[in-house]
Amino acid sequence: MEQQCAQVDGQLECVVSSQGSEVSVCDVDGQLERVVSGQGSEVSVVDVALELSKPATLRKNVTYIVCAVIFNHKEEVLMVQEAKQDCYKQWYLPAGRVEVGESLEEALRREVKEEAGFDCEPITLLLIQEQGPQWIRFIFLAKVTGGSLKALAAADQESLQASWWDRQSTLPLRGRDILRLIDCGLRYSREPWHPVTLPLDLSCRHVVLRMVLVYTNTQDQIWVLLIRVPVLHLPVAAAVKTHAVTWVANMVVQEALPSSYYDHDVNTLGVFSLQHSGREHGKTDGVCFNALVALVPDYVQRNEDGEKEEHTPTGRPPPVENPRYVWYEVQKQSLREQLHEKIRRTRILPLHSLF
Repeated sequence: MEQQCAQVDGQLECVVSSQGSEVSVCDVDGQLERVVSGQGSEVSVVDVALELSKPATLRKNVTYIVCAVIFNHKEEVLMVQEAKQDCYKQWYLPAGRVEVGESLEEALRREVKEEAGFDCEPITLLLIQEQGPQWIRFIFLAKVTGGSLKALAAADQESLQASWWDRQSTLPLRGRDILRLIDCGLRYSREPWHPVTLPLDLSCRHVVLRMVLVYTNTQDQIWVLLIRVPVLHLPVAAAVKTHAVTWVANMVVQEALPSSYYDHDVNTLGVFSLQHSGREHGKTDGVCFNALVALVPDYVQRNEDGEKEEHTPTGRPPPVENPRYVWYEVQKQSLREQLHEKIRRTRILPLHSLF
């Protein structure tokens, strides 16, 4: 393995050679552009915490929930009345567990059909919520394409009936958590704040975060943290069951920049795209989140009397201490503008940790 990194006309020209192959600045920009535009790629290597993670297996160590937010022309939301004993006759959004062999979209269509009687098509993911890799909920905005509203005469173990709710009349809810999801769906329907995002049919064995980890300054410069080998690429880290999925970004920063870790916030801003297949039980049950992570200075320096002292930022990212990593300054103007837009206005699919 031979690697060279040098400044060429103000750009970090990085070339990694292995068995005759090379990765250049153009290749790095290409990787970034694909991810930022919502495309994905196979997970060929997991760089961090693989030894702390087990392959995702539905019904064993991961549970995925799909949830549908569906409105009619009056902006009434589709609700279903629960048949389960512990929440009998209470109301909730159509939702349920992803079954073995299903994609997320297939699970969504099945749950809406079983619980509400309608055929549906997903429009976009609205929000992803997680409590570590063992429990992840995917909330979709969807639309009715056929079928009919489930009546009480069709009650079964899936639900008692379905109804359209105007959000004003009294309705005994199974949980108030859905109010936020309904509001999120209404706001997106009226004014979308992130691109349409649907799962990409790409397999993954573990629950992982592929991160565009950025550092910016007031001069609109932007750097991205890369792994050097086997070729320059965005870091991929496996989620561990003791922490939030988003915590793996902190693990990467701790490994790459240990001395600077406590002087910065590590903020996972959201997801460009997510990858899931689910066709082979125990082999493709994983999920890859292609995420945007911002490293933000948060210096608190004190003198010997405990008083806060002023700190003047250098305007450059903290030095990399681990030779596995390197900062890459993005020079391509269109790519810089895309990244700044995503960072400043958070125009990206939210990923919320519920820990």
